[in-house]
Formats: sequence, structure tokens, C-alpha cells
Amino acid sequence: MTGFRWIFLPLFALFFAGATPVRAADVVFPTGSRVGIAPPPGLAASQRFMGFEDPAKNVAIIIVALPAQAYAELERSPLAEQGVTIEQREDVSVAAGKAFLVVARQKVENITLRKWILAAATPDLTAIVTAEIPDDARQAYPDGAIRAALASVAVRDTVPVDEQLSLLPFKVGELSGFRVGGVIAGRAVMLTDAAPDPAKQADAPRLVIALAPGGPSEASERDLFARDAFASVPNLAEVRILTSEPLRIGGQVGHQIMARGKDARTGTEFTIVQWLRFGAGAYMQLVGAAPTAAWTGAYARFRQVRDGIDVP
Repeated sequence: MTGFRWIFLPLFALFFAGATPVRAADVVFPTGSRVGIAPPPGLAASQRFMGFEDPAKNVAIIIVALPAQAYAELERSPLAEQGVTIEQREDVSVAAGKAFLVVARQKVENITLRKWILAAATPDLTAIVTAEIPDDARQAYPDGAIRAALASVAVRDTVPVDEQLSLLPFKVGELSGFRVGGVIAGRAVMLTDAAPDPAKQADAPRLVIALAPGGPSEASERDLFARDAFASVPNLAEVRILTSEPLRIGGQVGHQIMARGKDARTGTEFTIVQWLRFGAGAYMQLVGAAPTAAWTGAYARFRQVRDGIDVP
């Protein structure tokens, strides 16, 4: 979904025209998403993006969650996307919180779409739901069905841990007391001791696990590769590498770097470990960091998580 900016008109009543009541039990949350809707009949969860689709009719409902502060910015700004013709802008109210709706038309690769873009504000995120309906699919997906689906938008407090971890291309069998701080579907997860409040996260122990394609083909290249990978770790200052050496991990060739540095945001002294685990055509990078004063306990837990990872 491309980015959108809106201004809107207070046409509250129009949003509910033709809408039908939706039970909370009808709401479906795409895997890993806190935002869900009750999709119209004919739409199923997409395997390509966060949302729902009917590939045969080129119909899609795309769900995006942005930071809470994004709502005010969107509310102030005009829709500025080339090729979009606005039909109406509406101030609306949904169960998830205050919201606004933009109904527009757009031509994409010779297909004329009717687009519905709903933005809803909640205390900790902005939910954006965009429905794209080609003109030749409007009989199967009438306006009333789309309005009802958008009116059903709901936000759940959390995504179950198992559901978040199911988005990864590897299995994390041991969390060692850490909570999931974030997931990049198909690639990476961050584990942390911090509370969800971002202001309290900087000095908490954390472990990032990522899988990426590539890796050195020769053993002689691994040390330099590991150092280059370590140099990309953000938010560190005054870093000094203590050791850099080969290490077998999970029965596979690996590499370990131990280092000291400071959190660039708080100045707290941190100890950092990076493990690389090399496989066929890909490598796993694990970076654990904790305040040096709490390093011994954190390091033992980082190792427990590392040793519980299974790469299919």
C-alpha cells in the first residue's frame, strides 16, 4: 500500500448508510496483526500482505498499523497521491475509536479502482484499512459490504506470542524469560526485558535474532564478515571488540564476537555478544546486549535462547 495523507469533511451519517451490524466474534485478525476487521464474504486472509484478498477478482483489503501520533498528522494533511480522485471525505466513529474515511477512485495499470481508506485512532496505534475494489468487482463487493467491513475495525491489546513467532522462518524454542519486543515477518525478532513503554527500553537487556541470505563461502572470510556485520549494529558508541573467534553453534559453523561499548542514547556501559551461524545459502545473526553490571545473568539467558533455535 502506498502512503496517504488526508483532510476530511464531517459527514458522519454517510459512513453508516447501508452498513449492517457486525458481531465482535466476526472480526478476523491477520496473523501477527493487532488490527482486524470482519471481511466481506469472498475475501480470505492474504499470504502476500497483512489483510484479505480475492485474487480472482483483484480485490484487496490492506491493514497497516502506524504509531499513535501518525493519526494527528494524517488528520491535518491532504491526500497527496497522484492519480487519485477524491469522491468524499468523512469524519466517522467506530468501536476502535475516532476515525475518518476517504472514498476515492484511482486507475492502476488500466484497472479503475474504487478505494476506501479508513484511519482510526487508538491510544497506542493508528489503524489504517484500505479497500481496493475494481469496477468490474463492485457487484460482488457492493458499497454496503465494504462500509460494513470498515465499520467493524477492531484493535486487540496484544498479539499472542506463539502467533508472533509463527511469522519467523526459524523456531524459537526457548524465550528464557524475555518477552517479544517486535517481529519483522519472515526475517527477525527482538527479545527484551523492557516494558512496552519505549522510554524505558534503552537500558534493558535485548537480543535480536535475524536470518539473512548469503554469507562467506570460505572459512578465511568469516572473521571479516563477522566484523562487518557487527559494525552495522545501531545505537552503540565507543565500541571495542574484546574477542573475535570461530565457534560451532547448533552443530553448524559459527563465529562469536564479544565487545564493550556504550548505549549511544543513555551512555550506559554495555557488553555485547554477536553470534553468526552459517548455513547453506544463509546465515543467522544473533546480537545480545545488556548493561555490563547485569551481564552475567543476561549472557546465560542469551545462550539459552540461542541453543533453543531450530532452523528448518
